[in-house]
Amino acid sequence: MPGKKKNKSAEKRHRQSLKARVRNKSYITRMKNAVKKVLQAVKAGESKEKIDELVKQAISVIDKAASKGAIHKNQAARRKSRLMKVVNSAVKV
Repeated sequence: MPGKKKNKSAEKRHRQSLKARVRNKSYITRMKNAVKKVLQAVKAGESKEKIDELVKQAISVIDKAASKGAIHKNQAARRKSRLMKVVNSAVKV
């Protein structure tokens, strides 16, 4: 770490934040991919059963990301709500 000398606790906190960033990125990527699968299935006109299974998986992944602290619990709720809104409007029609 070039530049000014930091104290030990700041250096340790920086190392921890780098590890957490990588860990959080994997949860977020997994979450986005799960949501994308659902949206693609809806767009392709898949069966209700297949869409329901994908939604169940996506909600599980979103909840896991929130429980691990990768995203805020309100963001998880918002993402699930928006996902269900799209799915319900597509399946209903």
